[in-house]
Amino acid sequence: MPRSTQGRVRSFALVGALVAGVGLAGTAGTAAAAEDSAVKPAVVGATAAPNWGTCPAATLAGVPADQVQLYSCARYRVPIDHDNAALGTIDIAMLKRAARTPDKRVGSLFLNPGGPGGSGLRMPISGPAIFQPQVLDRFDLIGFDPRGVGQSNPLRCFTTQEDADEVFGAQISVPLSRAEISGTLASYRDYGRFCKNNAGSLLNHMSTKDVVRDLDKLRAAVGDQKLTFVGFSYGTLIGSTYTSMFPKQSRAIVIDGNVDPALRTSDGVQYDRERAQGFELALDAFLKRCDQVGAKCAFSDGNPRAKFDELREYLRKQPITLPGADPLDINGFTGGVGNILYSPAAFTGLAEDLQALYNAIHPAAQAQSLQAKPLKALTPGKQGLADLNPDSPYTGNDSYFAVNCSDKLFKIRQEQVPDIAAKWERESRTFGRYQAFADTAGCPVWPVKKPDAYRGPWRAKTDVPVVVVGNYYDPATQYKFSQRMAAQLGNARLLSVDAFGHCILGDSLGVDKAVADYLIDLKVPANGQVFQPNVQPF
Repeated sequence: MPRSTQGRVRSFALVGALVAGVGLAGTAGTAAAAEDSAVKPAVVGATAAPNWGTCPAATLAGVPADQVQLYSCARYRVPIDHDNAALGTIDIAMLKRAARTPDKRVGSLFLNPGGPGGSGLRMPISGPAIFQPQVLDRFDLIGFDPRGVGQSNPLRCFTTQEDADEVFGAQISVPLSRAEISGTLASYRDYGRFCKNNAGSLLNHMSTKDVVRDLDKLRAAVGDQKLTFVGFSYGTLIGSTYTSMFPKQSRAIVIDGNVDPALRTSDGVQYDRERAQGFELALDAFLKRCDQVGAKCAFSDGNPRAKFDELREYLRKQPITLPGADPLDINGFTGGVGNILYSPAAFTGLAEDLQALYNAIHPAAQAQSLQAKPLKALTPGKQGLADLNPDSPYTGNDSYFAVNCSDKLFKIRQEQVPDIAAKWERESRTFGRYQAFADTAGCPVWPVKKPDAYRGPWRAKTDVPVVVVGNYYDPATQYKFSQRMAAQLGNARLLSVDAFGHCILGDSLGVDKAVADYLIDLKVPANGQVFQPNVQPF
């Protein structure tokens, strides 16, 4: 397959992006269990250096043999509560890809893939697919798992997989009946109780502010006076929070696929409402592009918008079963379409699947098309493993809600969610209800009531402008979020991209060159530029 940053970066950013654990292929992949490492944690303190050493083989899976020597691993100890050392410590897992020309090394470049809950440890391995070669020459790329994620003391709300399956199995992503709605809301209450009982003291210290304070310690530990950072999706909140809390320690910050930081941290309900609207905008643009390109899009025959709406309304009443495939219901359909909107490279397959489904509900008109072909993109979700041993250990990761329910302010009661969902559904027919039964349903009953979250101000003046990158048709973080991010920050440049998909770095040569010049030489790109992606869908 050709190199695709959209596949790499967006796979990072997908974690928790629509609904935690809900997506095209069932529950989101659980974070890898912490691996044993011979590298001992460094001593607590901003001046202690990480003890870089050999990485576990699993961490470097896929790295060419002639590049293994570039990589090293460390664990760095930070307080659970930066204001109360008595609460104890956790270790942050880090992976470094050394600069290829160390005599010209600028410093370290920290990376975050988003989520929240996305493991960033292996991001340096994707460096060649994300950055121009000169960036790899001049920087040590450093990936890390934020607190509570992956190998950095993963936050777990369950002790057994069976308990997790029971709770998550009751969550319907697009609940329509009264029973589905009440069962889904009850499952979020159960989820909160499990987290309160099992997650430990870390649960109260999972905000982005906590992550940013960790990051500042990592910056100092590697010997950088100022932070150089690239963050995607939720990682843009990390970047903007860092520049707001530590403006004079900010060297060069690039944030791609931006949240609206002020809205996200002040009004979670309105933020999620606008997220649903963003997915609708991206879907509508996909269907219009399909119509424009004609035969290049398998779903273009007729009116793609009307056909899609007909499919969705059919699936709200009953699933569709294609020959040789499992049934596809409204839940898998909505999550699958939403996830594919992240990656334009998958648009051709989505169009073919939509046409196959449309043919299935019009058998008389499309008799010759009803061959037993598996769906390419919209595959029904995998079911939970049926052969688990009793009381099998839970190895999942519950940091998505732990972070979002700390950062996002919800001033509603959970019993208001059905009315909210109905309202959003009227204005965002495909994704409104889906979005309402995620954070908006779960966070009002989350057990952390007074998180130490950063909620502004955002206008701190950095010495060098922050580079804000936004796609016109980004589904998860719509373009106006990037516009707002640039306006809210005290010193920023907005780079716009006439592109589909969530995040773009690595897939738009103009942006990539501008970012490389910025990271290396602090050359600030001109404001108001509009770039094109390397490849258009279809």
